[in-house]
Amino acid sequence: MSGVLDFIVDNHAAVVQRTLEHLEFSAISLAIALLLALPVALWLAHTGKGSFLAINASNVGRALPSLALIALAFPWGGLHPQTVIFALVLLGIPPILTNAYVGVRQVDPDVVEAAKGMGMRPLQVLRVVELPLAAPVIMAGIRTASVQIIATATLGALVAIGGLGTFITDGLAISDTSSILTGALLVALLAIVADAGFGVLERAATPTGVRLERGRGALETGPVAEPTITEKESIS
Repeated sequence: MSGVLDFIVDNHAAVVQRTLEHLEFSAISLAIALLLALPVALWLAHTGKGSFLAINASNVGRALPSLALIALAFPWGGLHPQTVIFALVLLGIPPILTNAYVGVRQVDPDVVEAAKGMGMRPLQVLRVVELPLAAPVIMAGIRTASVQIIATATLGALVAIGGLGTFITDGLAISDTSSILTGALLVALLAIVADAGFGVLERAATPTGVRLERGRGALETGPVAEPTITEKESIS
């Protein structure tokens, strides 16, 4: 550990620069994934369609290797940030899409019918009823995506766009253990901070009654939600 601290002190300017680069293209990728996946998922879930898309998006997201996504984007983007951002967006879409879809579909149908009975229009039902109740599951999907994106952004060093992965690749090239450990530890620290931050937002979005039930163990969920779509929903 002393070697890591010495490396950070001796290269503090480079550490700050690479950390900011890592955060920049991770944040851009997460924002684009949100803009693409969230509206589609909410629309599909509200209309009761698209379970096939949600299921397969989740499965494809798990199956595709991160390095393969970068290789797929390389002929289009070359040695530029958009190559890695493209791959990170594709990585971030599945958990956001799946969680948002399942979160809205799991809202109590009686609550939705009551809202319709009060004269709410479809968009009002989605905005006032379904979206707030689904917010914890949606935040869990964003939480998952953020951690995956931050961890995978390390591979950006392979196409020379910077980030904390540069310390790892440079360290491997010159057999510098301190550089390798510094890059790995800083990436892990960013992922932990992102997980904790979105975890706080997830708990804040959880209605008080649901939070109390979770405290009793009735609705246990881990730090990363992996919701499933029931057979009934798949058929609908």
